[in-house]
Amino acid sequence: MKATELKEQILELKRKKNAVILAHYYQEPDIQDIADYVGDSLGLSQEAAQTTADMIVFAGVHFMAETAKILNPHKKVLLPDMEAGCSLADSCPPEDFKKIRESHPDHIAITYINCSAEIKALSDIVCTSSNAVKIIKQIPEEKPILFAPDKNLGRYLQRLSGRNNMLIWDGACIVHEAFSLEKLNFLFHKFPDAIFIAHPESDARVLDKASYVGSTSGLVEFVKSSPSQVFIVATEAGILYQMQKEVPEKKLIPAPAFEDNACACSECPYMKMNTLEKLYRCLLNEKPEIILSDELMEKARKPILRMLSLS
Repeated sequence: MKATELKEQILELKRKKNAVILAHYYQEPDIQDIADYVGDSLGLSQEAAQTTADMIVFAGVHFMAETAKILNPHKKVLLPDMEAGCSLADSCPPEDFKKIRESHPDHIAITYINCSAEIKALSDIVCTSSNAVKIIKQIPEEKPILFAPDKNLGRYLQRLSGRNNMLIWDGACIVHEAFSLEKLNFLFHKFPDAIFIAHPESDARVLDKASYVGSTSGLVEFVKSSPSQVFIVATEAGILYQMQKEVPEKKLIPAPAFEDNACACSECPYMKMNTLEKLYRCLLNEKPEIILSDELMEKARKPILRMLSLS
């Protein structure tokens, strides 16, 4: 089927099955166009918590669909491609994280939402890149913090908060570690009036050059409110689709990656595993479905709800 036919079929199936489609900014444009809500991890979590639909189709990666299931244990949650994982989440194996927790019982464990349900269940509070600073500032200064799994975000938060008693897990996202400083410097020279903005999962050397650092939704809002007309954007290139719709008159340039590829930008291979056809078949067959044990969901729900209450 052509894209237009697939979209029509998806909308009809969604109506019949009282389903809602949630999509991350990094999804392909066709999926973003058909989603009921497009956003970042915090916004998607909030939408998942509030939905009245019987079925949630999560166009994102595995940990995001897990979060939706944790917040909606009695709803059917579907993921178009069950292999759509996350390099950052994979960098924090639950058995290893559990050992660190046990060896640092005095630390409060704050974990970035980009982690598995098992890691969430071992955490005290979950956070996103948009609410992490606010949450950390509510933790007593004398209380040591274990932050996982993103080392770049952790170091950035440590710098912002001035917390020297943070133990930071050594994990990273392959997308945000791929930006080339050499190629960035070339762009800065080519577009001297451009404003450089970056996601805090990026390497510190990249963040040091940014005029603004923020979550995906924060980056979108910054570009909308800024009087500048040219921006170099350091995050997964999929965000440029929604961003350009918000500011059609402005020039948006994806930050370049080390490796040469079709767009010379940094793309997440996991996010791009979801396609319009997989989304259609997912709704049609009501699978792949996210299945988690009641015990795991109950343990993982507490730190997520604590995040939502603190943010």
